[in-house]
Amino acid sequence: MTILIFGVTGQDGGFLAERLIKEGKSVHGTSRSLSNLRNLKRLKIENKIQIHKCDTANKLHIDKIINHLKPKEIYNLGGQTSVGQSFLKPVLTYELNTLSTIYMLESIRKAKFETKFYNAGSSEIFGNTLKKGANEETFYNPLSPYALSKANSIDLVKFYRDTFGIFAVSGILFNHESHLRGDNFVTQKIISSAAKIKTGSLNKLELGNLQVWRDWGWAPEFVEAMTLMMKTNEPQDFVIGTGKATLLENFVQSVFDFFDLKWENFVHINKDFYRPSDISFSKADPSKANDILNWKSNTSVEEIITKMCEFKVSNKYLD
Repeated sequence: MTILIFGVTGQDGGFLAERLIKEGKSVHGTSRSLSNLRNLKRLKIENKIQIHKCDTANKLHIDKIINHLKPKEIYNLGGQTSVGQSFLKPVLTYELNTLSTIYMLESIRKAKFETKFYNAGSSEIFGNTLKKGANEETFYNPLSPYALSKANSIDLVKFYRDTFGIFAVSGILFNHESHLRGDNFVTQKIISSAAKIKTGSLNKLELGNLQVWRDWGWAPEFVEAMTLMMKTNEPQDFVIGTGKATLLENFVQSVFDFFDLKWENFVHINKDFYRPSDISFSKADPSKANDILNWKSNTSVEEIITKMCEFKVSNKYLD
């Protein structure tokens, strides 16, 4: 079975490719640049995937690769993934997250073969959630260009599924982390900076608002949920998360505790890092995934922090 992963060099793309390779699938992946294979090398799978250069903002590129490979499953995991960057580049964010989605759906609609389609949604579409968490019926309240782009892509998937009968699903994933995260994500920025402070190569860490709550899960488990969604008899969307929220300040403290440092001595609040609008509380209600997919998160945020910090130390990624 041929599988195509758009955005295979990212965190989720790497873990998904690793999982599918173990299942004996023929995995093809795309990336806007073929030079950054760091995550695939860390997973030791860079030579087990056929990688294609593809600009997902270009419909011709998408049509060409889908029609050439005729994959049985397509995973749309690429795009612009930074909420902060989306305020600076809203048009690019929309092109890479929304237009690319409809390009893929149109290619599938016009194709002479059947394929299943997974779209990476985001919990950012909900904005602030209630304490009980957001589920599949929760109204959208996007607070960033990134969130808007993801909300639009999820609606496109539903439209093509309902109107054209395409097997298309969206995973509305809450925050999920791992050692493959880039330093542009706050969790990895915190861990990398704490490691550098411990070695003396850095003397302070500047962060924005620490009084925000997030639902953090373990990325490999969330990738498993993606594959389970593609195996359902009826295509439908799922909220994926842990159902537990953690204060960012507590995340920071746990990381610095790992390195035996007192975080208050090194962390400086920089209000320039505050976003024009930010989510103060975000938590999932993954009941539907628990019931239908028989999926649940099993890794606590404390375990996630430990895994990420241990990887940072053992692999000497301290530069």
